[in-house]
Amino acid sequence: MSKLTCPNCNEVFEVDEQGYSKLVSQVRDQQFEKELKRHEQAMESDKATAVERAVNEVKENLSKQIQSKQLELTMMESSQKNKILEVSNGFEKKIQELESKLNAADTQKELDLAKALKVVEDEKNRLRAELEKAELAKELEKQSIEDSYKTKLLAKDDLLRMKDEEVQRYKDFKQSQSTKMIGESLEQHCENEFNKLRATAFPTAIFEKDNDASSGSKGDFIFREFDQNKIEIVSIMFEMKNEVDTTATKKKNNDFFKELDKDRNQKGCEYAVLVSMLESDNDYYNQGIVDVSHRYPKMYVIRPQFFIALISLLRNSALNALKYKQDLEKERSKNTDITNFESEMEAFKQAFGENYERANRKFNDAISQIDRTINSLQKVKENLMSSDRQLRLANDKADGLTIKRLTKNSPSLRDKFKELGE
Repeated sequence: MSKLTCPNCNEVFEVDEQGYSKLVSQVRDQQFEKELKRHEQAMESDKATAVERAVNEVKENLSKQIQSKQLELTMMESSQKNKILEVSNGFEKKIQELESKLNAADTQKELDLAKALKVVEDEKNRLRAELEKAELAKELEKQSIEDSYKTKLLAKDDLLRMKDEEVQRYKDFKQSQSTKMIGESLEQHCENEFNKLRATAFPTAIFEKDNDASSGSKGDFIFREFDQNKIEIVSIMFEMKNEVDTTATKKKNNDFFKELDKDRNQKGCEYAVLVSMLESDNDYYNQGIVDVSHRYPKMYVIRPQFFIALISLLRNSALNALKYKQDLEKERSKNTDITNFESEMEAFKQAFGENYERANRKFNDAISQIDRTINSLQKVKENLMSSDRQLRLANDKADGLTIKRLTKNSPSLRDKFKELGE
C-alpha cells in the first residue's frame, strides 16, 4: 500500500499498487496532452509572429525604398520614371516570392508538426500497450503464486492428516499388544532391516539372536563380521527395548546399561548398543546416536531408525583398524612358527638322547658280560648288534636332520633361512 496526499484538501489516503499504477498512468496522460497543446500553441504563435515579422520587415523595406525612390523621382522626374517602374515591378516579384516562401514554410511546419505528433502518438500507444502487458503479467504471476500456495497448503494439510492417522494407528497398534509382543515387534523390525542389506552390504557378517543364557543373562542379538582370513572386524551386542504407552511403570534407558555391558563382556563383543523406544519425549535420546561411553565403555543408545546407520559407522571405523589386526595376526603366526621349530628341535634332541643312553647302557652291559664269562659272548654279540642298530638309527636321524625338514611346518622361518642362504 502507498500513501498519497490530496493537493486540495491535504487529506492522506492509501491506494494499492494497481490503483497507484492507474493514477500514475492517468497523470502521465494528462500531462502529455497538456504539453502537446502547449507545444501546438507555441508553434502557432511562433508561426504567426514569424509571418507578421516578415511582412512588417518587407513593408518597412518597401516603404523605405518607395520613399527613397519617390525622392529620386522628384529630383529626377521623368528621366527616371521607367527605372522606378522597373524597380517597383522587381519589388512586387520579390514580395510574391517571399509570400510563396512563407506559404511553403507554413506548409512544411504543418507537415513537421503532424509527423512529430504521429511519432509521439505511436510512442504513447506503445507505452500504453507495454503497461497493459506488464499489468496482465503481474496479475497472472500473482494468480500463479496464489495457486501455488493453495496447492502447498493443501499438500501440507494432507501430509499432517496422514501423519496424524499414522500416529493414531501406531498408538492403537501398541495398545493392542502385550509388553512381550511390543519388544518382539522391535526385534523383528531390526532383524528385517538388517536382512534387507545382508546379501549386499554385509555378506561376511553374522547377525543372530543371543540364545546363550548360561551366565544368567543374555542380550537380544549379536553382530559379528570377519574378513577373508576369518579375522574379526567388529562385533556388537544389541539389546532392544520398547514399552506400551499406557504402562504405569515407565522404564528408563540407563536401567539397562549395566546388564548390557555385562552381556557384552561375557560374549566377547567389542561394542554394546541399546536400541530403545523408551523415554520418547527425551530430547537427549531423540538427537540421534547417543554415546554413553562415559558410563560404560563402547556403549551407544539409538532409536530404531539409526540401527543400520550405526552398524555401518562402527563397521567402517573397524575397517580402518583391520590392517593393524592383520599385522598382529601375522606376527602371532610368526611366533607360532618359531614355537613349532623349537618344539621339533626339542623332540629330536630328546629322541636322540634316549637312543644314545639306551645304546650306551647296552654297550656297558656287553663289556661286563665279556669280563664275567666267555659263555655269554653270544648274548654280548646280540647286545652289540642291538646297540649297533640303535646307533645306526640315531645316526640316520642325525643325517636326516635338514633345514628343509625342520622348517616344513614353519613357512615364515623357511623364508628367513632362504633369505640367509641367498
